[in-house]
Amino acid sequence: MPQNIAAMAARLQRDVPHAEGSVDDALIAVTSLTASVVMARRATGVPASTGQGTILRLVEAQMALMKVSGSILRAHGELAEIAQETAGYDLRECPASAGTDIVPLSSAA
Repeated sequence: MPQNIAAMAARLQRDVPHAEGSVDDALIAVTSLTASVVMARRATGVPASTGQGTILRLVEAQMALMKVSGSILRAHGELAEIAQETAGYDLRECPASAGTDIVPLSSAA
C-alpha cells in the first residue's frame, strides 16, 4: 500500500501544478484575445458599441476562468491536508510549478 500511496502522491504533485498552469495559460489566451478585439475595434474606427457584446462575453470568460482558478487552488489546499492526514506527509510547502514552459509575467511582455 505505501508504494501505491507514493505513486498517487507523485501523480498529484505533477497534475495539480499542471492544472493550475493550464488555467493560467487559458486566462492569458482569453485576455490576449480580448485586447486584440478592442485594438481591432479601435483600429477600424467603428463605433464603440460595435463588438460590445463580444467583449462582454470574453470578459465573462475571464471571470469564469478566475473562478476555476480559485476552485483549483482550494482543491490544492484540500489535497495537501488529505496528504498530511492520510500519508503523514509533512507538507510545509508545495512543489514548484510543473514543467518549464511557464513564463513569468515579468518576461511575458
